[in-house]
Amino acid sequence: MYEHDVLIVGAGLAGLRAALESIEAGKNTAILSKVHPVRSHSCAAQGGINAALTDRGDDWKDHAFSTIKGSDYLADQDAVEIMCQEAGENLIELENMGVIFSRGEDGKLGTRRFGGQSVARTFFVGAITGSAMLHVLYEQTVKQNARVYEEWFVTKLIIEDGVCRGVVAMDMHTGKLEIIKAKSVILATGGAGRIFEPSTNALICTGDGLALAYDAGASLMDMEMIQYHPTGLAGNGILLSEGARGEGAYLLNSEGDRFMKVYAPEYLELASRDVVSRAEQTEIDEGRGVDGCVLLDLRHLGREKIEERLGYLQEVATEFRDIDLAEQPIQVKPTMHYIMGGIKTDSSGATDIPGLYAAGECANVSVHGGNRLGANSLLDTIVFGRRSARAAIEYISTVKSHSTSNVELKNETERIKNIVDRSNGERSATLRNEMGIAMTSGIGVYRDTASIEMAKNKISELLDRYPNTSIDNKGKVFNTDLIFNLELKYMLDVALTMCIGAEQRKESRGAHYRTDMTERDDANWLKHTHVKNENGNPKFYTSDVKITDWKPEIRKY
Repeated sequence: MYEHDVLIVGAGLAGLRAALESIEAGKNTAILSKVHPVRSHSCAAQGGINAALTDRGDDWKDHAFSTIKGSDYLADQDAVEIMCQEAGENLIELENMGVIFSRGEDGKLGTRRFGGQSVARTFFVGAITGSAMLHVLYEQTVKQNARVYEEWFVTKLIIEDGVCRGVVAMDMHTGKLEIIKAKSVILATGGAGRIFEPSTNALICTGDGLALAYDAGASLMDMEMIQYHPTGLAGNGILLSEGARGEGAYLLNSEGDRFMKVYAPEYLELASRDVVSRAEQTEIDEGRGVDGCVLLDLRHLGREKIEERLGYLQEVATEFRDIDLAEQPIQVKPTMHYIMGGIKTDSSGATDIPGLYAAGECANVSVHGGNRLGANSLLDTIVFGRRSARAAIEYISTVKSHSTSNVELKNETERIKNIVDRSNGERSATLRNEMGIAMTSGIGVYRDTASIEMAKNKISELLDRYPNTSIDNKGKVFNTDLIFNLELKYMLDVALTMCIGAEQRKESRGAHYRTDMTERDDANWLKHTHVKNENGNPKFYTSDVKITDWKPEIRKY
């Protein structure tokens, strides 16, 4: 019998931090992940984690203002205040756990300045910060003998009388579906980058948690806010960290000009990511690109600094482009990287559904708004992973029993049997490729009414075609053909909410830049967009942004 107090779906940074909090509180806790925990996408985060440490003379309020400004005033300011106030204690806690942050010559924790920040407050481990943090948190869960359902895949949330009471999940080693009962469930499943092609995201980033929550009736908020990272490697989208620009790298066009001086004269390459991505795309569109890219130039940093502080980037450049960053610049372009939108939660991770919580990239506690600042994502996972666990622990004190129903297991078994039994249909890879191309074209760095409509119509068409897809592998053991098919449905559902949000938001704000509506419209659109599943149909509505101390103003860098 699989029964727990707290079940965490996803084993990246948000999931592992939630798990540690719950285990240390003495609760019957389990982690479920479709991959081995240290293969979670958190390991791909390179640049660092932000925190304003008071003993450095830094102020959390300045960090909060930078975050709110970066969000183009769409972030909920009460949530931002919580994140920035709690950043320091979380950072020091990670260091005490064993994360070996880089240090300066004075022996103190070293910092670099990231985009949108007025000072250097980004703490880092070379260019492998996410991986270093993930391994330490995983080691801590091993130390605590955490229960891990490794390589299991959730197909459905169990909702009884409007309350979440567990999941239906497949043990990928056997292909068997099981009910895992839980008094509370925390979704920490990461982003949905593979809805777009190319993307900096791992192939596992397929929006699973978002789709599960949406199917169950939870609200997805601000889904049109898609972050394009300015320095995706040409050809394959591999991320070249913002840490490069934080260490002083330049962006150049085909004429050798450091073009950011035109678009962001004060912050230059360290303007917010949406501003830099649009600047790059403009240079490319106006004929000053290099084979559809711009150039990232690190040569002036010197070989020693590159190899000491940005060694991973040197490895990527050498392996994939045969380029020595100390000798020549490398081609980069805006590449889909992160979703600011997600499952609507409060500042404790609670969703619209009692017993269901969310944290990390799949959640939208609304600390990123229209544009996330670099190195705030790792902070988000740690702060709100911990807070969601604390809220779930408090909630389960009111829950007396587990689920008693097997209805969802029966329904899911039949649904998956139908997929396996179908023959001679389209392959899911065909639909997935068409989806990725349409979304990048339609919901790109620049978008307009026609492009958004094209993407939405394409996703609707693919949703109509999906029930006729089939798989070749009819086996039970680690059937990735089946998993890819199930993931495709998750991605299509989430993609539709992105299209609806983009269609409805009649302005430009943050990463949502419409060439047919170029101005930010605070009078009408200082609002969150929501899409909710009602009886199988998406319902759109809006809600107000929470403003505390920082009134919206013109955003300049």
